[in-house]
Amino acid sequence: MRGVETRIQEIRHRIFTEVARMAYHTEWPTDRRIEALPYDIMPGEVGNIRNDIFLERAIVGERLRLAMGLPCRSAAEHAPLSDNIEAATREETYYTPPLINVIKFACHACKENEVMVTDGCQGCMAHPCVEVCPKGAVSLDRFNGRSVIDQEKCIKCGRCMDVCQYHAIIRQERPCAAACGMDAIHSDCNGRADIDYEKCVSCGQCLVNCPFGAIADKSQIFQMIRAIQAGERVYAAVAPAFVGQFGPKMTPGKLRAAMKRLGFADIIEVAIGADLCAAQEAEDFVKEVPEKLPFMATSCCPAWSAMAKKLFPDQANCISMALTPMTLTARLVKHHQPGAKVAFIGPCAAKKLEAMRSDVRSEVDFVLTFEEMTGIFAARHIDVENLKEDPHGINDASTDGRNFAVSGGVANAVVNVINEKHPDREIKVANAEGLRDCRKLLMAAKAGKYNGYLLEGMACPGGCVAGAGTMQSIKKSAAVVGMYAKQAEHQTATGTHHVAELDKLVD
Repeated sequence: MRGVETRIQEIRHRIFTEVARMAYHTEWPTDRRIEALPYDIMPGEVGNIRNDIFLERAIVGERLRLAMGLPCRSAAEHAPLSDNIEAATREETYYTPPLINVIKFACHACKENEVMVTDGCQGCMAHPCVEVCPKGAVSLDRFNGRSVIDQEKCIKCGRCMDVCQYHAIIRQERPCAAACGMDAIHSDCNGRADIDYEKCVSCGQCLVNCPFGAIADKSQIFQMIRAIQAGERVYAAVAPAFVGQFGPKMTPGKLRAAMKRLGFADIIEVAIGADLCAAQEAEDFVKEVPEKLPFMATSCCPAWSAMAKKLFPDQANCISMALTPMTLTARLVKHHQPGAKVAFIGPCAAKKLEAMRSDVRSEVDFVLTFEEMTGIFAARHIDVENLKEDPHGINDASTDGRNFAVSGGVANAVVNVINEKHPDREIKVANAEGLRDCRKLLMAAKAGKYNGYLLEGMACPGGCVAGAGTMQSIKKSAAVVGMYAKQAEHQTATGTHHVAELDKLVD
């Protein structure tokens, strides 16, 4: 639903804004303010989007807690919203699992998978749906002639759907489960969505595909703002998918000006880290494939990498050991600015999962999405599009580094580096987007179909531009990122002068 401003997006934006305002107004008692916020966000005595104003406020309350980085609670727990609020008021609170949470009393308990007859059924005389059903699950209503499906008998084969000339029979799936490429979502005892965290890789696709706004992730908005207020030098590492996320008139120079106004020490483009990653993966590929490894898969997307290691442990060593652009960028900042902190600003929920890892915590201090940043800008009344341009812009990354944000861009960047250094070597590439297709890709690689290949996987359909923390339509994002990438002064990663420092950043 990216690019469509729904009521869910409005509420999420309001929550992020109010959490940011709480962080900035240090004179406000945080515990009292969070108790009052559900009444400010959902005023009145009558429900706005649900039939119960009390239910609406309870859901908003849990969303506020998650936005503060606090645990999600069930309706059975008796505790104030401000319970354990002191855990959120520390300047630095790392994400703690689970990152993605189902607010159970907000869940609509959608059917997991049901073939159903709609009002489009005309009660035709041919009734082919009855004839093709192998289990006799479809019958005719004797009064109106319309088809009826016995759900106890139905095996969801879809034959009745295929033969209906009116397209009056449909398959209805739970949207969050349909979007989950890990099959990690099922029903609990009350029919509500439940996440199997042994399978979940925190890609966030369930979050953006739930039409009831029942799924939310944790945030570090509050902690990052408090760190800046405490005098910490916090550098914003901004992913290349930022283009267009804060309005069509937003430029890199205006974004830099906005970040400086918020108190960031400076801003660096993560496309520089992407250039470093491409250089490292190119070197690894040349050294290891096919002599040591049958194939090599890129490491850029943390959800893809986590999926591969969970489902294909025997092929885990084929995932590149190269550090991700986020981590390399953070290391670069801290190499030049000892004692600084780094806030990654990007499109991805899974980057929050990556930052939880013990080996990344010392590099990346905060992870926020573009959507969360809009709340911070709103809290400070910063109109990014109308700011005066900062003449320094962002950074001079390569075209290939900026194209990491779109599907196919990572592999292309690695291939271009290899071609520069080893022009006679032919590199075969296969890529997939969306975790279901990524699983198929690795299954084929396991069977030997892609020996000698460079494999690229992106958990989000379309690449990083489709991450759970983005706001504009995916096609538009891919187009504007492509235009922005072409503005780079050099094409490949080797043209970025920071690549010369790679050896200092990699153990």
